[in-house]
Amino acid sequence: MLTKQIYNGSTHQWFMFGRDPEKPSKIIDTNQYMIRTARNALLMDPGGIELFSAMLANIVKQVPLEQITHLFASHQDPDIISSLGLWDKALEGSTLHAPWLWEGFLRHFGMENIEYASIPDEGETLTIDGLSFQFIPAHYLHASGNFHVYDPQAKILMCGDVGAALEADNAPLEVDDFEEHIGKMKLFHQRWMPSNRAKNDWVSRVRKLEINKLCPQHGRMFSGDNVKKFLDWFEGLEVGTAI
Repeated sequence: MLTKQIYNGSTHQWFMFGRDPEKPSKIIDTNQYMIRTARNALLMDPGGIELFSAMLANIVKQVPLEQITHLFASHQDPDIISSLGLWDKALEGSTLHAPWLWEGFLRHFGMENIEYASIPDEGETLTIDGLSFQFIPAHYLHASGNFHVYDPQAKILMCGDVGAALEADNAPLEVDDFEEHIGKMKLFHQRWMPSNRAKNDWVSRVRKLEINKLCPQHGRMFSGDNVKKFLDWFEGLEVGTAI
């Protein structure tokens, strides 16, 4: 499994984990992200149960397990959070931040030790070691209860399935040719994003944020001018039509 530091600031760092060539062939590839602060870490969309051993092996190279005090699940899909029951056994004193809507579903993956912190529909702010991270509403993109994570210090938005593309294990981590990349994204967004109203609401909200990097759950990250190019493209895309 690839580990890549994508931000290194004076107060915290961002890591991306993914592109695992040893995963089962019929398992969709996913990107997992982690923010490490001075004394704690926030693990975001930590992956499916089949990735747990690879994730654990790579994460402990970056942070002691006892510092993983916060987890985040953008929604309820198994590819991002079915490993919850195993993290529940591995961690002590951690909290899972996830939509209130999905608590009854997420607990099916196993939660005996991890505390569930419900995120209200309007979102909220999480403070870790004096740093603020915002849970941004992204409802119906694609889950009816869904959130993204915005880091105003690093100017990074972890944007879940928005911006996702299906890529080969050896594909670049960053979008280089945006126009060429559209072909990898279009059908996914048309099929998995059901609401143009929700999409446009998200675009309007996100345009107000200062973003240097978009980090989706699948595929490549968007940096610099490609952030605006993606927002412009997504705003103009008719979704919920690939039926």
